[in-house]
Amino acid sequence: MIDALWLLLLPVAAASGWLAARWDQGGRRHGRGDLPQAYLEGLNFLLNEQPDKAIEVFIRALEVDPDTVETHLAIGNLFRRRGEIERATRIHQNLIARPSLARGQRYQALYELAQDYHKAGLLDRAENLFQELVEAGQHTEPALRSLLDIYQQEKEWERAIQTCRRLGRETGRRMDAQIAQFYCEQADEAVARGDGAGAERLAARALGVDPGCVRANLLLGEAARGRGDLRRAIRLWRRVEAQDPQYLGEVVPRVVEAYRRLGDEEGLRAFLREALDRYDHLVLMLAMVDLLAEREGGRAAQAFVVDWLRQHPSAGGLRRLIQLRLAEAPDGAGRRDLEVLLSIIEDLLARQPSYACVQCGFEAKTLHWQCPSCKRWATVKPSLEHHGAAR
Repeated sequence: MIDALWLLLLPVAAASGWLAARWDQGGRRHGRGDLPQAYLEGLNFLLNEQPDKAIEVFIRALEVDPDTVETHLAIGNLFRRRGEIERATRIHQNLIARPSLARGQRYQALYELAQDYHKAGLLDRAENLFQELVEAGQHTEPALRSLLDIYQQEKEWERAIQTCRRLGRETGRRMDAQIAQFYCEQADEAVARGDGAGAERLAARALGVDPGCVRANLLLGEAARGRGDLRRAIRLWRRVEAQDPQYLGEVVPRVVEAYRRLGDEEGLRAFLREALDRYDHLVLMLAMVDLLAEREGGRAAQAFVVDWLRQHPSAGGLRRLIQLRLAEAPDGAGRRDLEVLLSIIEDLLARQPSYACVQCGFEAKTLHWQCPSCKRWATVKPSLEHHGAAR
């Protein structure tokens, strides 16, 4: 607690020293010579862990000299950083209430108060203040970023899209990939409502904004499958390879299922062979093993896995090999050994994350299109052990 207090006190102490120096050099200002003493009194309250009394002193001191506004802003910001949002809010509200505040100072105080509300979860109040700042052309970029965060929290995707576009114009950096994700969020909501046609339109709009949007092709493929158009679904899912091969693990099971429902075993085999020529993805190998086991038997499937494992050691591949061996193993000690080994490997794999954020390292068992940790979009990728690696 004491260390945190010192962090808070340093800028206040500096400000008090500066004010005291001005007092020494210029005598009484505006007929009030007690300003340095007021700050020292506030510092004393802070040192004695009485922040509410300190705030009252600082607020009274503000009435004396408008030049102390920056000091009060600093004090409020430091309270907010310490998580003491109510105290930060009191200071910033008091600043705004001063009729003598200069225009620039008022907008700065408004921006700080908006951040207080935002951090406190008072999103409606924060939104109103950030919008006021944007309309006034004050603190425009940070205010837009905060509005974007609010709209994402409230799932107001259309407003998020418009804010992204305005922020892009403000910064000169396009935000197409993020806008595409917002269209996909709207598409997911349409699917939940049973509006398949609306979901397709929104997913197509996402692709129009960002041709590299993997999620949009996944959604379009699901919509085509829902209509029974499995050939189109396969074509849409296979486009993911050109967008981001790391997501192949998400589409291969869908493609395999579609080929099987079509009864097109040759098409499935051709797809897997072509893909395996380009990528060492575990999910491709496993799909090929299943096909070989069905058509040529367990021995052929085992030989394929062994050959693949020699070049690409993998716990997931070893698990599949043990499963194939167990399917043929007679009862006895050898079978029990295989069962123990399989149990160990499965426990090992169960502890490993299936997905990880390439931005912050967040790990998960399911795919998140927005990282729950760093809040970036489309940065959570399938892990190599679970989905293989590109050659």
